[in-house]
Amino acid sequence: YIYSCIQIFLAQKLFALIIGFALLFFIAELIRQRKLKEEYSWIWLLTGLGIFILVIYYPLLLWVSQLMGAKIAVTALFLSGFLFLILITLFYSVKLSELSDKVRQLSQKIALLEKKLTNRHSSK
Repeated sequence: YIYSCIQIFLAQKLFALIIGFALLFFIAELIRQRKLKEEYSWIWLLTGLGIFILVIYYPLLLWVSQLMGAKIAVTALFLSGFLFLILITLFYSVKLSELSDKVRQLSQKIALLEKKLTNRHSSK
């Protein structure tokens, strides 16, 4: 029984390390291809590094679990992931709102410039 628990734990650890490495590689590739701006990449790089740290240093995960009041470390991981997704959604909602305002302002400026051009052409 103990051997199978250790084996499962090692399999989970290996899987999490592979996922963390793949995430970091994917982020680096998106930055290289200029599909992800550097200003947003830090969030994802920290996420990948966080996965590595929690996998490699398991006592930290246990400490975080105790801090959260979770009985099982997996519960803490799911709660942390859920909170992360909420924060990411909030962050991108703020960015989207800012961009919507900028698009509205630019549209108004373009409309005013087109009106000026139309007035100049009609007065000639």
